[in-house]
Amino acid sequence: MAILKVIEILANSNKSWEDAANNAVKEASKTVKEIRSVFVESQSCTVKDGQIEDYRVNVKITFGVYS
Repeated sequence: MAILKVIEILANSNKSWEDAANNAVKEASKTVKEIRSVFVESQSCTVKDGQIEDYRVNVKITFGVYS
């Protein structure tokens, strides 16, 4: 039986929401092994001078603890 754990991570990018999600997985994978899925819970962005400055995502990352 597999045991899974879920952690919540906030990440950002100045390019896109997809890049922000990739950044979340990239950083999490430095210390978390066996990442199985990523659920993008919410997206937001910051605006400066009428332009999008930063894309932000709140993701839930699921990974195996025991298999």
